[in-house]
Order: sequence, then C-alpha cells, then structure tokens
Amino acid sequence: MPIWKIHGDGKNVQPGDVVAPNERLNWGRTISLGGQHVVSMFGATFVFPIIMGLNPQLAILMSGFCTIFFLLMVKGRIPSYLGTSAVFVGGVAAIRAQGGTSAEVTGAILVAGLVLALFGVAIHFMGGGVIVKVLPPVVTGAVVMLIGFNLAPVVASVYWPQDQWVALAVMFALIVMSVALRGFMGRIAILLALLFGYALSWILDLTMGAITSYDSNAGEITTHMRVDWSGVESASWFGLPPFTDEAAGVVGIHAPSFSLAFILLVLPGVIALIAENAGHVKAVAEMTKDDLDPLMGRALAADGIATAMSSSVGGSPTTTYAENIGVMAATRVYSTAAYTAAGIVAMMLGLSPKFGAVISATPGGVLGGITVVLYGMIGLLGAKIWRENGVDFGNPLNMMPV
Repeated sequence: MPIWKIHGDGKNVQPGDVVAPNERLNWGRTISLGGQHVVSMFGATFVFPIIMGLNPQLAILMSGFCTIFFLLMVKGRIPSYLGTSAVFVGGVAAIRAQGGTSAEVTGAILVAGLVLALFGVAIHFMGGGVIVKVLPPVVTGAVVMLIGFNLAPVVASVYWPQDQWVALAVMFALIVMSVALRGFMGRIAILLALLFGYALSWILDLTMGAITSYDSNAGEITTHMRVDWSGVESASWFGLPPFTDEAAGVVGIHAPSFSLAFILLVLPGVIALIAENAGHVKAVAEMTKDDLDPLMGRALAADGIATAMSSSVGGSPTTTYAENIGVMAATRVYSTAAYTAAGIVAMMLGLSPKFGAVISATPGGVLGGITVVLYGMIGLLGAKIWRENGVDFGNPLNMMPV
C-alpha cells in the first residue's frame, strides 16, 4: 500500500484536476468518500447473499476485509471495492434446487475462487492479451447473458409470488430512479428502491394487515405480515454474524463442504468474473490515464483469493463493483485511501448483528421487484460485451458457439 500524499490543499479538487490513487484529501473528506463508496455498493452487496441463501451481515463484513486485501495485492494502484458477485447466483439456485446445503454452496464457490486465482497467476506471467485469445468476447458475452436470463425462474417462482403488487411497484420505482436520477443518487437507485419497498410494505401492513401468499421461509402459502422484525428486536448491537444452524434455519459462519457435481455448476461463473475484472481494470486505467495491464493478473488473482477467503468462512463471492467506478467518475477522486476507509466502514457495519437482522428482514416482494431488474441487467451485460467488442454475427465462427 502506498503512503498517500496530500492532494493540493487536501480539501478541494480543482476543475480539470483529479486525485490519483497514491494521493488523498484530508482524512475527514477521505472517510466521507469512503462512506459514499459503501452506500454505492450496499444495495447489490447485501441483496445477492439473501438471494443465494447466505448471511448478508457476513457478506458486508467480508466485503470490507476483501477490499483491503485486494488493495494490498495490487500495490494500491487499482482503486476498487469488492462487493458480492452476482455471477454465481444461477449456479447457486441450481444447487439449492437439488437440495444442496449452504456449506456445499460455499464449497463450490471456494473452488471457483481458487480457479480464478490460478487464471490470474497465469495471466500475470503470460500477459493480459491472453484473455482475449482464450476467452473471446463472443464467448464471455454469451456466458454472462445465460447467467442473467437463466435466473428468471428464480424471480417467478420464489420472490414475485410473495407480494406481486409490492414487487411491481418496486420494479417500477427502480426503473424510474435509474433513468431519472442523476449523479450519485442514480448510482444508489437499488438502495433507494429497496428503502421505498421496505417502507411501502410496512405501510401496507399497518393499513391492510397481513397478506396471504407464498412464504419462502415456510415453503408454502401462509397468512403473514410483510415485515417481520422479531429477529431484529432480539439481535445484539455488536458481535460477529451468527454461526450456521441448518436445523434452526439460521445461516451464517460455517466451514465449506465439497461436491464435484455442485462445483461444476458454478465454474462457468469464472469466465464472467474474468471478463468483469478485466473490464474494471481497463475502465480504471482509462480514467486514471495509467497503464494497468501489468497488474491485470494480480487483480484477477486477488479477486479469486478474496472469493476463496470469504467463502471459507461462509461468506459470499466477491467481484469489483461498477457502482464504485461511477462514484470515482463523479468525484474525480481515485484515491485508494478512500477505498481503504470504505473497507473499514463496511467491516464495522458487518460487526452489528442488529444491522444484519434488519437486512435479513427485507420483504420477499421487495426482493422480487429488485431482482427482476438486476437479473435482466446481468443478461443484457452479455449483449453489451458483444456490442462494445464489435462481434460480427454474420460470421459462422461467432454464431455457432452462441
């Protein structure tokens, strides 16, 4: 990690100027920027663990730890936040459908993380250009598209039926916020839509009473309140996430277990992570005007090891977050000191069981509205990869693999 030097007066960024990765503003502004990065990544980082049946409090805690580890691995030159990866959601849904436990889910993800780390080591010695040769855009685009659209049945069968009208309202709110809001508010549209859905569900409970619908916790149709804070009231303010107790329906810290069949289900996600990380490094290099290709392998290996470390204790897979690139572009502050502050803030939030209980109490209808948009966007990222790389579908060599 660099010893950050003060940029200018430490308070302001002059027009046309940028704060480089090895620079920082004063600590007050740096910590404030770190808080912005936490808010920016927050919505997706805790939604995806819930969808995968993992503990969101543990995911937040490990995301902060893994972010600091990543910065150390890349020598503080690539400003990035490691939030929860969405690319394994489809594989995890398949594992759950076959009766897989949380330990088997994290075991499969751990192996995938190690495979990604090995790819990173190979790319470090062979050069970043090997990514395009081994995994051309036509392949990575197809894999990302399949991962996203393959998740549609999860929304249709698990989340949407829990409260279809709240789901529809949240979906509409998220779309409008994403399009209409500008700057930082637009980048936290997921979090804002989640807060809107949470509040709407609470108001409906007060005005209309309980709802009779599918309950994902009970696995059947029941009459229940949309917002259940019984777990929040009993949770302590400070402490580690809970330890997993499958019999009691509690998921948290646990050791992974390994099944070859389940490992094979999540391995295709490694292809998407390679494309995702490579794109992130390229984007940061463009913004900072720095040649980061020599660090491409380090970045991939760091994300792979971080994923393995997180899943080894029952946490979620990690990846570099596009939401935080947006914060950097808006503020023109690329300081890795801000990301270090963000990692520490996230770890502090992850050490509050009450905070984790509030997250876990998110109504299913709210998740339905958010996930239908997120999964669609994941799928369309595949088309975005094709378009940005000029994939020619008039060429049979491109058409047949797709």
